[in-house]
Amino acid sequence: MLKDLKYLAAMTLPISAVISIYFKGYFSYFTPFYAFVLIPILELLLPHDPSNYEGEEREEKKKSKLFDWMLYLNAPVIFGLLAFLLWDITTTSYATYELVGLVLSMGIVLGTNGINVAHELGHRQKTNERHLGKLLLLPSFYMHFYIEHNFGHHAQAATKEDPATAQYNQTVYSFWFTSVIRQYFSAWKLQSKLLKSHKQTFLSIKNDMLWYTVFQIAYLGIVFYFFGKLGVLFAVTSGIVGFLMLETVNYIEHYGLMRNKLPSGRYERVREVHSWNSNHVMGRIVLYELTRHSDHHYKSSKKYQILDYHDISPQMPFGYPTSMVMSFLPPLWFKIMNPRIPEGMKPAPAP
Repeated sequence: MLKDLKYLAAMTLPISAVISIYFKGYFSYFTPFYAFVLIPILELLLPHDPSNYEGEEREEKKKSKLFDWMLYLNAPVIFGLLAFLLWDITTTSYATYELVGLVLSMGIVLGTNGINVAHELGHRQKTNERHLGKLLLLPSFYMHFYIEHNFGHHAQAATKEDPATAQYNQTVYSFWFTSVIRQYFSAWKLQSKLLKSHKQTFLSIKNDMLWYTVFQIAYLGIVFYFFGKLGVLFAVTSGIVGFLMLETVNYIEHYGLMRNKLPSGRYERVREVHSWNSNHVMGRIVLYELTRHSDHHYKSSKKYQILDYHDISPQMPFGYPTSMVMSFLPPLWFKIMNPRIPEGMKPAPAP
């Protein structure tokens, strides 16, 4: 039981944001410092854990509701922290540099405890869990992620057709633009196909993309009503930081890994070799096992607490948080990661 509570370590990110708010000044940047300096240091110091659950223990973990409630806890934490910050910045005099720090802090929490948890819940079979996942996407203005990720990315991962798969030698900064734009339009195309398959029109009540747009505009309207222009500016910028956190994770998860095309013209099925895996303990627990991404794509319905490590999966030399920092320095990223990409997946050299 106590061992299972290790995933509460994910709450250290919102706690770091509380520290940023409480101490203010340069401490406004404590969350990015914690996420991109302290956690990477801890990852280097702590050992890897490649073990998998087996037999009865695996079934117990799979059925335990504790793991679900640790996910649900993120909803009140996210919206409580966001509401307090919106109230605080509009009733307290802050220097510009402090506001920037708080935007980064809130954005990091929205990306990790918001979008990342939404991703896990979005794969669940229960409708109420999927709805909660969509709610967690709202403050990052990324509700379309539910459609594109579940109906697009998981079908097209590790192909050039997938917006969320970074190409060989593509920088993370280029990827931010291509992935954000292409995923949004891909979500609309997927929604259009879903509507046509159900013989529904654009204005149908089943047009989720339309509802997402309404909800996100309404969210900004509520923020403006209670917190004014500064509140809207804070909500928008922290939301952007949130979804750029997601896109940075997308970047490192599939960078350079490509599926082969079969003689039929279709791609081979997604296997464990088409996502980067990491067994670094700190990244695993603060990201709810997202770092075992290879197994997630192999069987997306599997709950985070029982995701497996596969020997054949390509391994990250560092954990996800450290790799995210490394991706911000493209020459270093290419130098370390390009040699690790299987030769058969690299593009053919120009003649």
